Amino acid sequence: MLSKKTKYGLKALTYLAKNMDEGPKGISKIAEEENISRKFLESILLILKNNGFLSSKKGKDGGYYLKRDAADIKMAEVIRVLEGPIAMLPCVSLNFYEKCDDCPDEKACTVHKLMIQVRDSTLKVLENNTLSDFVG
Repeated sequence: MLSKKTKYGLKALTYLAKNMDEGPKGISKIAEEENISRKFLESILLILKNNGFLSSKKGKDGGYYLKRDAADIKMAEVIRVLEGPIAMLPCVSLNFYEKCDDCPDEKACTVHKLMIQVRDSTLKVLENNTLSDFVG
């Protein structure tokens, strides 16, 4: 299940992509349009900025804007930054692998086998969709 942080991050990114031609958008405007708490949105946008998805401009006409083209922002990247690992178990994670404490043999574990399939299917969808797929 996606956290609200990730859901709101995706909504904010989509809003910025849809309104890219209008220049930077202020936090208050994004929060109002997307029905997100302003304070919560501030922290989300800062994470996205610190991870290279957004830039910001100060001043009267300032706000946030996409730093990269929407077609270059894969959903898998966004999910990893805001949510963490895509895999449901650490023993099947590609980027955050950890052995499960309660599993003596991953190769014999039926849960492990199933979760690899879930991870691969999820990753295929997230890697094959970019922010531009949700704009328009």
